[in-house]
Amino acid sequence: MVSLILVSGGDIASTNQAHELLKMCDWEELDPVEGRSAYSYKHARMWWVEDGCLWEDDLDKRWTKLTGEVPSEIIFPSRHSAASGNASLTLHPIGTMQVPSDVTPDYGGKPADCPPPNPRLAAWWRELNRVGADFDGFDLSLETTHHGPWIETPSMFIEIGSTSATWGHAKAAELLAGIIYRGLGLDGGESLGEWNGEGQVVVTLGGGHYAPRANMLGMHEHVWIGHMLATYALPFEKDESGEISGMWENSIRKAIEATRKGFPGGEIVCSMDKKAFKGWQRQAIRDLLEELEIPLLKSAQIIG
Repeated sequence: MVSLILVSGGDIASTNQAHELLKMCDWEELDPVEGRSAYSYKHARMWWVEDGCLWEDDLDKRWTKLTGEVPSEIIFPSRHSAASGNASLTLHPIGTMQVPSDVTPDYGGKPADCPPPNPRLAAWWRELNRVGADFDGFDLSLETTHHGPWIETPSMFIEIGSTSATWGHAKAAELLAGIIYRGLGLDGGESLGEWNGEGQVVVTLGGGHYAPRANMLGMHEHVWIGHMLATYALPFEKDESGEISGMWENSIRKAIEATRKGFPGGEIVCSMDKKAFKGWQRQAIRDLLEELEIPLLKSAQIIG
């Protein structure tokens, strides 16, 4: 099993992180994979695609087919785009579970589904705060689950945002590359966020894109974070007869299913931003979680 780092060749935030990683240890250049550059160091592999990764589906299977190696996780160094223009460093899982199955997602991925989240997410979030809390005017945040590509391997994006003014920030790339380097144990130390099959894993429901609930919960050492669903990823509809529909139910079911795959043996729980929903929406969520036998816990119960 290998840790696969997917580099987007057309993304300066991605390539800068990759170049910094290449400087940190003695990588071996491999034969090209699909005609694309590839490198190896210990259990890590780095693979460059020409442009971007969002529409490059099944990268895990494609790597295995040509190398015989099975990725246990995929890390995507990337840029982050936001209308705010704020300088930021972010981490997030991927998925488009709220998109109907007959609709093509705008930014890649498989409609109505989500890959497993990478168990390292919360530990790397804490490490980002440790090394980046006072970093050069950059905001730090988790982001809720969004965009592609589609893969079946636990994954996360690690990003520099949020405009061309900061995508090429060399020190930001060095800082994030250092998190990947230490986080995967490439420095010879213990890796960060290695899942051992035991623990409580939180799926968050509702709130804004920048995951304030998960940001807070993930700062606690014993907390593991799975998928995070923003309010926009839980679309509800209710007709005149009171019948409830919409992709909200699929989003929750798929997020829980994928989180179970990412954290085998874990105790999956949910945390809900009650203010993000109307009363009938909250009740529908509670009923679904009861059916799925997933506890809905308050923050204080999770933090302990």
